[in-house]
Amino acid sequence: MVKPFMPQLVYFEPKALEFPLGQQLFKKFTDLGTEIRYTTSHNQIRNFPGENDFQRYRIAKSTLVVGLRKTLKFDTSKPSAEYAIPFATGCMGHCHYCYLQTTMGSKPYIRTYVNVDDILQAAQAYMDGRAPEVTRFEASCTSDIVGIDHLTHTLKRAIEYFGQSDLGRLRFVTKFNTVDHLLNAKHNGRTRFRFSMNAEYVIKYFEPGTSRLNDRIEAAAKVAHAGYPLGFIIAPIYLHEGWQEGYRQLFERLSAELPDEAKNGVTFELIQHRFTKPAKRVIQKNYPMTKLELDEEKRRYKWGKYGIGKYIYPKEEETDMKETLFKYIETYFPDGKIEYFT
Repeated sequence: MVKPFMPQLVYFEPKALEFPLGQQLFKKFTDLGTEIRYTTSHNQIRNFPGENDFQRYRIAKSTLVVGLRKTLKFDTSKPSAEYAIPFATGCMGHCHYCYLQTTMGSKPYIRTYVNVDDILQAAQAYMDGRAPEVTRFEASCTSDIVGIDHLTHTLKRAIEYFGQSDLGRLRFVTKFNTVDHLLNAKHNGRTRFRFSMNAEYVIKYFEPGTSRLNDRIEAAAKVAHAGYPLGFIIAPIYLHEGWQEGYRQLFERLSAELPDEAKNGVTFELIQHRFTKPAKRVIQKNYPMTKLELDEEKRRYKWGKYGIGKYIYPKEEETDMKETLFKYIETYFPDGKIEYFT
């Protein structure tokens, strides 16, 4: 079992200490004896200890920076939401394939923002502007927010805020099982709690530093019992030897171990493995021993809508993958809903 995240090194922006959450976190880490440093900006952390890039990268991934979110213009998000809501940036997991490898670039450390009221007020302005339509917010575009929320309880605050909202909905996805403090949140069914799931092979070889499959399934069952709408992101769908059986076992276990009430209305989002040339360079630098298959010759090139192309599986393999997983979902979750496959 992976232990809950606890940073080795914590930076504070001085203004963060003017906020109640900043003060709470300062006291928490002072009492724990964690090394504390100061920075003028959460975007300017450099000179991590370590003798080489490999060591410095790993220390950065175990560093928490407590600061203010100054840009409150939200990004338009993924297929499942209108806006990305920014409570944190960065992740303590070491998933070899993760797109944050390139989007975080030279800043792989984790940032949490203490001006939570400002962020929620900005979300309210978006909701007011789109009324009477419902507005959905995605809280995990740039982080695994559940992975640090046992320290900050920012997500819990947001869940309860949206629980009181007629026109707002919240969603996020996690690979961590640190959910106990969220089970009694007054969500009123307005937050969809999603878990990233995969075949055992993918979790074992490409998702170090995250909760194991058993722990994620157990956490998903707890969340379902707490009445949250539940969802699963199956990503990245990765073709490996025995992949059909690996993914079949995943759906079989999910079906067997989840309470019946969780299965009605459960959502699935399916994303095949892809990579870009810049991502490949970063992955091979940060994880030089990875088994991840990154051979352009075995993929087809697909242009992205922002002009950045990616390598995805050939059409025939993609079709096989899609048909296989759709069949498993229909078999094990007949009342589930497939949101998209990409």
